[in-house]
Amino acid sequence: MKLVVVSAGLSVPSSTRLLADRLAAAVGRQAEAPVEVEVVELRDLAVEIAHNFTNGFPGRKLAAAQEAVTGADGVIAVTPVFTASYSGLFKSFFDVLDKDALVGKPVLIAATGGTARHSLVLEHALRPMFAYLRAVVVPTGVYAASEDWGAEGLEDRVERAAGELAGLMQGLRRSVPEQPGELPVVPFAEQLARLAAS
Repeated sequence: MKLVVVSAGLSVPSSTRLLADRLAAAVGRQAEAPVEVEVVELRDLAVEIAHNFTNGFPGRKLAAAQEAVTGADGVIAVTPVFTASYSGLFKSFFDVLDKDALVGKPVLIAATGGTARHSLVLEHALRPMFAYLRAVVVPTGVYAASEDWGAEGLEDRVERAAGELAGLMQGLRRSVPEQPGELPVVPFAEQLARLAAS
């Protein structure tokens, strides 16, 4: 399975990238099949993203990033919070993706910020954007404020969200087959209901 991590952190080191790496590692631990992880660092693509807006053509690195996201089995999207929302660079990258690139694709949303007061950015900004792009956003989003690092709770949220993404990526299966040797795929609505209830 291929997992693409989109990180919009700007600094080096970046708490946004740190959270992204923790989420990716947790998905790898919980997935039943090997997970190949590719990280897309948006700060390295900023100039090409801007040029894409003005000339309509992606540069070589941006085109590779777009292709990676389009071909992924799942996506982790992590942004720092700027002015109570996702960063402009984060939004710009998803603006230059093909409009159908994320249709039906499992996506885990996450964000970092200086204060817990911005935690609702996941629900009022990220989730609606990915719903508009027709992605399947896992029920648990992960927000990490400065005080969350090293505190109780963050790792539990990371593990829960990663488990939900891993489950969607590999397709949840019925525990009892209808026919001997048959493992039918659980209907998608039922998968989401199970994840929400877990």
